Amino acid sequence: MIQLTRLNGIPIVLNSDLIKTAESSPDTMITLINGEKLIVRESCEDVTERVLEYRARLLTLVARRLPSLKELQPAASLASLDLGVSPIAKSPPKPTSIEPGK
Repeated sequence: MIQLTRLNGIPIVLNSDLIKTAESSPDTMITLINGEKLIVRESCEDVTERVLEYRARLLTLVARRLPSLKELQPAASLASLDLGVSPIAKSPPKPTSIEPGK
Protein backbone atom coordinates (compact mmCIF):
# COMPACT_ATOMS: atom_id res chain seq x y z
CA MET A 1 0.00 0.00 0.00
CA ILE A 2 1.25 3.47 -0.84
CA GLN A 3 0.07 6.80 0.53
CA LEU A 4 -0.92 9.48 -1.98
CA THR A 5 -2.78 12.78 -1.80
CA ARG A 6 -5.95 13.64 -3.70
CA LEU A 7 -6.08 17.08 -5.34
CA ASN A 8 -8.28 18.36 -2.46
CA GLY A 9 -5.50 17.52 0.02
CA ILE A 10 -7.08 14.39 1.51
CA PRO A 11 -4.56 11.56 1.89
CA ILE A 12 -5.45 8.13 0.53
CA VAL A 13 -3.78 4.76 0.83
CA LEU A 14 -3.78 2.79 -2.41
CA ASN A 15 -3.10 -0.87 -3.09
CA SER A 16 -0.31 -0.47 -5.65
CA ASP A 17 -1.14 -3.83 -7.23
CA LEU A 18 -4.35 -2.25 -8.58
CA ILE A 19 -2.55 0.42 -10.64
CA LYS A 20 -2.91 -0.12 -14.37
CA THR A 21 -1.48 3.20 -15.63
CA ALA A 22 -0.35 6.58 -14.36
CA GLU A 23 -0.15 9.62 -16.63
CA SER A 24 0.55 13.33 -16.29
CA SER A 25 -1.90 15.58 -18.07
CA PRO A 26 -0.87 17.98 -16.26
CA ASP A 27 -2.19 16.42 -13.01
CA THR A 28 -1.30 12.81 -12.31
CA MET A 29 -4.19 10.52 -13.22
CA ILE A 30 -3.98 6.93 -12.00
CA THR A 31 -6.15 4.35 -13.73
CA LEU A 32 -6.86 1.22 -11.71
CA ILE A 33 -7.38 -2.23 -13.18
CA ASN A 34 -11.14 -1.91 -12.53
CA GLY A 35 -11.27 1.27 -14.66
CA GLU A 36 -11.59 3.70 -11.72
CA LYS A 37 -9.53 6.87 -12.12
CA LEU A 38 -7.83 8.83 -9.34
CA ILE A 39 -6.21 12.24 -9.67
CA VAL A 40 -3.41 12.84 -7.18
CA ARG A 41 -0.96 15.63 -6.31
CA GLU A 42 2.15 13.46 -6.62
CA SER A 43 3.98 13.24 -9.95
CA CYS A 44 4.14 10.02 -11.95
CA GLU A 45 7.78 9.73 -10.89
CA ASP A 46 6.80 10.01 -7.20
CA VAL A 47 4.09 7.37 -7.61
CA THR A 48 6.53 5.02 -9.34
CA GLU A 49 9.16 5.59 -6.66
CA ARG A 50 6.66 4.88 -3.87
CA VAL A 51 5.56 1.64 -5.53
CA LEU A 52 9.19 0.52 -5.94
CA GLU A 53 10.02 1.43 -2.33
CA TYR A 54 6.97 -0.46 -1.06
CA ARG A 55 7.82 -3.59 -3.05
CA ALA A 56 11.47 -3.42 -1.97
CA ARG A 57 10.31 -3.26 1.68
CA LEU A 58 8.15 -6.34 1.13
CA LEU A 59 11.03 -8.29 -0.41
CA THR A 60 13.30 -7.23 2.44
CA LEU A 61 10.80 -8.47 5.03
CA VAL A 62 10.43 -11.80 3.23
CA ALA A 63 14.20 -12.18 2.85
CA ARG A 64 14.74 -11.61 6.58
CA ARG A 65 12.33 -14.43 7.43
CA LEU A 66 13.97 -16.98 5.15
CA PRO A 67 16.91 -19.09 6.26
CA SER A 68 18.64 -18.38 2.94
CA LEU A 69 18.12 -16.43 -0.27
CA LYS A 70 17.82 -19.70 -2.19
CA GLU A 71 14.17 -19.84 -1.14
CA LEU A 72 13.53 -16.29 -2.34
CA GLN A 73 15.24 -16.72 -5.71
CA PRO A 74 12.36 -18.54 -7.52
CA ALA A 75 9.90 -15.85 -6.44
CA ALA A 76 12.26 -13.10 -7.55
CA SER A 77 12.83 -14.84 -10.87
CA LEU A 78 9.09 -15.03 -11.47
CA ALA A 79 8.80 -11.32 -10.76
CA SER A 80 11.70 -10.58 -13.16
CA LEU A 81 13.77 -9.03 -10.38
CA ASP A 82 17.53 -9.04 -10.18
CA LEU A 83 18.56 -9.61 -6.57
CA GLY A 84 22.22 -8.84 -7.29
CA VAL A 85 24.41 -9.00 -4.23
CA SER A 86 22.30 -8.74 -1.11
CA PRO A 87 23.74 -7.46 2.17
CA ILE A 88 22.49 -10.65 3.80
CA ALA A 89 24.03 -12.92 1.17
CA LYS A 90 27.72 -13.72 0.97
CA SER A 91 27.69 -14.06 -2.83
CA PRO A 92 25.29 -13.29 -5.68
CA PRO A 93 22.54 -15.85 -6.15
CA LYS A 94 23.13 -18.44 -8.88
CA PRO A 95 20.58 -18.56 -11.72
CA THR A 96 18.10 -21.42 -11.54
CA SER A 97 15.45 -22.66 -13.87
CA ILE A 98 11.92 -23.39 -12.80
CA GLU A 99 10.63 -26.65 -14.19
CA PRO A 100 6.89 -27.02 -14.85
CA GLY A 101 5.12 -29.15 -12.29
CA LYS A 102 7.66 -28.54 -9.51
